[in-house]
Amino acid sequence: MSDGLVLATRNPGKIIELRDLLTSYTVVGLESYPDAPDVPETELTFAGNALLKARAIAEHTGLPAVSDDSGLCVDALNGMPGVLSARWSGRFGGEHPGGRDRANLELVLDQLSDVPDAERGAHFVCAAAVVHPDGREHVVEGRMDGRIIREPRGTGGFGYDPIFELAELGRTTAELTAEEKTRVSHRGRAFRALAAYLDGLGG
Repeated sequence: MSDGLVLATRNPGKIIELRDLLTSYTVVGLESYPDAPDVPETELTFAGNALLKARAIAEHTGLPAVSDDSGLCVDALNGMPGVLSARWSGRFGGEHPGGRDRANLELVLDQLSDVPDAERGAHFVCAAAVVHPDGREHVVEGRMDGRIIREPRGTGGFGYDPIFELAELGRTTAELTAEEKTRVSHRGRAFRALAAYLDGLGG
């Protein structure tokens, strides 16, 4: 394929990651479309939010658009924070010394303070969607299972990574290298599945 593909983000890391997976496409981010709309994530599911953003960007650019939404689902919190993961604490970064990521992480730890280790299961979910200008849509999901530990470990990653431990590795996702994380993460799995779908279209 030689088609253009727009990633509905201004995050350069995500753009690099998708370029590595979709080598048959010319991948650009929203920095190429400074007037592209900011789309609020108002849906109740990861797939719904991913589609919402991809539809808006496909309509705006006239090109196939890819978007994703992801979050942490904790068993003992009935699957929350879920789609509210990025704003679980209800605070903005300036109101906490460690920023909003730290505020969210600490709130989850506080909410699980009395939960036994055996009941601290959790998983990350990522939904990745592509929307074509002709109306075709496809959504895939990736999942990574683990548990919430009691104290943060590791300096890599972001968000809840320091408190999310992968049972098979005995390490948090903040203790993994970037390559290790991409191999096992929910986002890596979702984007690889999306790449396989797009490659299968044959243009």
